[in-house]
Amino acid sequence: MPHPRTAGSVVKASAVSEALAADRLGVPAVVFFVMSAATPLTVVAGVITLAYAITGSLSLPLAFVLVGAVLAVFAVGYVAMSRHVANAGAFYAYISQGLGRPAGVGAAWVALTAYNLLQVGLYGVIGFVANELIAIWFAVSVPWWVVAFVAWAIVAGLGVQQVDVNGRVLAVLLCAEVAVIAVFSAVSVANPDGDSVSFTTLAPGNIVAEGVGAILVLGVLGFVGFEAATVFSEEAKNPRRTVPAAMYVAVGLLATLYATAAWAMSVAVGPENIAAMAREMEVALIFVLAEQHLGAAVANIGWVLFLTSLLAAMIAFHNITARYMFSLGRERVLPAALGRTSVRTGAPKIASLVQTVIGALVITGYAVGGFDPLVQLFFWGGAAGGLGVLLLITATSAAVLGYFARRPSGETLWRRAVAPSAATVALVAVAYLALLHFAAVLGVGSGHPLRWGVPAAYLLIAVAGVGWGLVLRRSEPGVYASIGRGAKSVTRPPAAEQVANRPAPSAPELPR
Repeated sequence: MPHPRTAGSVVKASAVSEALAADRLGVPAVVFFVMSAATPLTVVAGVITLAYAITGSLSLPLAFVLVGAVLAVFAVGYVAMSRHVANAGAFYAYISQGLGRPAGVGAAWVALTAYNLLQVGLYGVIGFVANELIAIWFAVSVPWWVVAFVAWAIVAGLGVQQVDVNGRVLAVLLCAEVAVIAVFSAVSVANPDGDSVSFTTLAPGNIVAEGVGAILVLGVLGFVGFEAATVFSEEAKNPRRTVPAAMYVAVGLLATLYATAAWAMSVAVGPENIAAMAREMEVALIFVLAEQHLGAAVANIGWVLFLTSLLAAMIAFHNITARYMFSLGRERVLPAALGRTSVRTGAPKIASLVQTVIGALVITGYAVGGFDPLVQLFFWGGAAGGLGVLLLITATSAAVLGYFARRPSGETLWRRAVAPSAATVALVAVAYLALLHFAAVLGVGSGHPLRWGVPAAYLLIAVAGVGWGLVLRRSEPGVYASIGRGAKSVTRPPAAEQVANRPAPSAPELPR
């Protein structure tokens, strides 16, 4: 790669070193991004009812508490590493620095696949649900893909705006979403089945019951997105404080919301009836319960906010995915054009536009092919994307151990070794259960092609990424040396006054 310095000219940083707009996001804004990606109302209406329907297990409320605790322990080492590695491609950067650059490139390819699946899958559910509601409310039939393209246009427009603009939009949508969950849960507990509040689903013995494997996996899916706090580290105000605070707040709030909502739902219909009711009503269960006690108008408001929660998740995942593409383009692991930012807004403009094109192609393909947008796009895509993120979290936890084992850090023993070790063991166990029960998570038989097809696809993608990393090591040693370094991938000049008669910096030492 040519050196950015040209004789007789003022020093200019190359496109590779472009950084995102800094000092834009405080703790609340990052929390809004993280929790919006986790889609709380979508999890309560969809994942919780699905978990009850598929497994019949009563351990769901405690499973959310257990998963939240595991992720909180994981976050100790994760945010400790964020103080040393600030990069918009968080998993990619951390695994590169902890487990080696080729592994980091493999992780980056898995991350791009997983987050794209999560993001584009949401177009299916918003189109399906909006089509059903429009038919009921206005007696008009609108194809699901029309609504999906409306949402796509909104996400595309916001994707190239300043990141704090997206944060303000998400703040409004998320606050309304959380309010609905809180009100609906309170009403369910205030109107218990049989006039008696049951604590059966909170009994510790449920956590060792049959079906807990699938329950834990579905519990993890409810938190997918919490890890994105570090993705915004380059744009955060005081990232050493903002990122840890945002992550802990997000995990705590999500665990509380989910556990409370899952318990409240069982109180409203009775623990012995929850599985059957969930199978019968599916996503509508929480809204049917609200209508019984609060009226149709309130339930309809809940449905509208369910749609806006999906839109918020699309915005959040679009921003996350675009920043992964940006970080790979900035370091020339992918085409360098992806590493360019908008002069006006500081957003990763080219990466955002590429993500927008991918969304348009998926919506068009599913519409033309006549595929089921709810099951084959949203449900399968979300489950597959969630599995990919779980595998990445597990690998990242191991990478934290590798990183601190080789570097003096100033971090405490708890942060650099004890917590990451405990988290890695727990996450390996959860990942094993995820693979073992993946057919149940998908809602398909054990012989279905997706049962092993999705894990096999991730393995092939990771191996291909590792292979590309090895190719770069041999053919592009300068690019290889910059992998995972983020905005430090090339050295910026300390002052604009530097001129060409100053000696050029020496090339960085290449890895052995």
